[in-house]
This record gives sequence, structure tokens and C-alpha cells, in this order.
Amino acid sequence: MKRDELSFLSNQTDADTLGALVMDLGAQLHVERQARLALQEALVRQGAVSAEAIDALADDADFLARARAELDRSMARIMRIMVEAGDKMGPLRDEAPDAQG
Repeated sequence: MKRDELSFLSNQTDADTLGALVMDLGAQLHVERQARLALQEALVRQGAVSAEAIDALADDADFLARARAELDRSMARIMRIMVEAGDKMGPLRDEAPDAQG
């Protein structure tokens, strides 16, 4: 990310908030990854799916397209919250109808 892409950060407090958000997202990512790996392993051990079938999804165009679309929607929500104007101490505003997914 380039510095000009962070132009919405107006002061040190905003940079601290961004840092806290990055750390929170990192922690969430770790938890989600661990849960995903546990689920995959449980499915393989139960014989519901093979490890090879799971690995094959890495090259499945339909699966990758859906995953990218979900990532785009998630990132749009995060960025909207980060750049939205309003009372920074107030609760998060309702999701805009076009941002809901």
C-alpha cells in the first residue's frame, strides 16, 4: 500500500486506529485459518473428502471466482467503515443497502 492510499488518515490517532485494525484482522485471520484447517482435517479423517480433492480446489476457476468476489465484498465493507465520515466515537452506521452482501 502506498502512502497516498492512506490519505484518509489525518493524524496519529487515525494511524493508531489503523494499526489496531490491522492487528485485530491478523488475529481474526489466524483464528479463521486454524478453524479451516481443523475442519479440513476432520473431513479427511472421516473420509468425507480426500486431501487431494481439497487441494484441487486451488485450480478450480468457479471456486476461485466466488472466493475473490467474497474477498472484494469484505474489503469494501472494511474500507467503507475506515473512510466513512461521522462521529468517530459513535456506533458504526448501518450498512448502506448497496454494501450489504
